[in-house]
Amino acid sequence: MDASVNILNWFEISVSDIARAKNFYEEIFSIKMEDSDMMDMKMAFFPFEMNGKVSGGLVQGPYHKPSIDGAKIYLNANPDLNVALGKIEKAGGQVIMPKTKISDDIGYMAFFTDTEGNAVALHSNN
Repeated sequence: MDASVNILNWFEISVSDIARAKNFYEEIFSIKMEDSDMMDMKMAFFPFEMNGKVSGGLVQGPYHKPSIDGAKIYLNANPDLNVALGKIEKAGGQVIMPKTKISDDIGYMAFFTDTEGNAVALHSNN
């Protein structure tokens, strides 16, 4: 494998109500997500640029079941994850681990559950 290639190239957050989940993520990150129907799935995509960086989306479908025990993904909340973290409860989620310092070099992390019951992480340098 080419070491210059990211091992992660896409992520999907499983949801049971695409409209509710889309509203939640748009609210906490102050973004707009594009909708799509693909095969037997409903999707909403996080904003991205075609420059090789990782992106992903929300997926409602027969093989996507929300769970607090699923894979953990870290969403970019730079420059300070407190901004997104401060919007989570108002948007219908729950903070389950407050902003916590990892190290001076790596920055900070926090965990929350979204409106679908997924445990998701935030990361920021500050």
